[in-house]
Amino acid sequence: MAEICKFNDSTKEYLTTYYAILDKMIKGMESAELTDSLSHNFIVQMIPHHQAAIEMSKNILRYTHCAPLQKIAQNIISMQTRSIQNMLNAKEPCSRLTNSRVDHCLYQRRFGQIVHTMYEGMDTACSDNNLSNTFMREMIPHHMGAVRMSENVLHYNICPALRPILNAIITSQEQGICEMERLLGSAYSPNTAL
Repeated sequence: MAEICKFNDSTKEYLTTYYAILDKMIKGMESAELTDSLSHNFIVQMIPHHQAAIEMSKNILRYTHCAPLQKIAQNIISMQTRSIQNMLNAKEPCSRLTNSRVDHCLYQRRFGQIVHTMYEGMDTACSDNNLSNTFMREMIPHHMGAVRMSENVLHYNICPALRPILNAIITSQEQGICEMERLLGSAYSPNTAL
């Protein structure tokens, strides 16, 4: 019979904050004001996504003593803060480029599939008292969602100012996924209590 994991107080505090951030992210992404510009829509839905990663990274930094994960979390904060600023700078000019109803429909359909998978992966990530591993299991589907959302919008006519932002998101998030998967698979991470 499998042993049921009892969460310690730190884990309960961490998870309470994590789920509050996740709920806020979902609400922010789903309540974003959409227009007939896919460039605009991507930006207003990706900003709360990035903001959640920043807040989740700050949350794990309160608990983890795992130096490689501290570096990953600090990189997430730095890179996604910069990415938010880049998107804010591009938002006004990018909002002027509009797309057809057909493109909007196809884009939004795929976007919905991507975020459903991401939300489910983040909500059901295995949690235990090893918060370093818990964070990585939560953040990997978050990063995968960013990659897929960026790849999705690249199929359409979008603002030229958005393309380098998308490429930076894809590159940084894929690198982050590799780093976290490597750390999860290492001998170092499972022996790290927090």
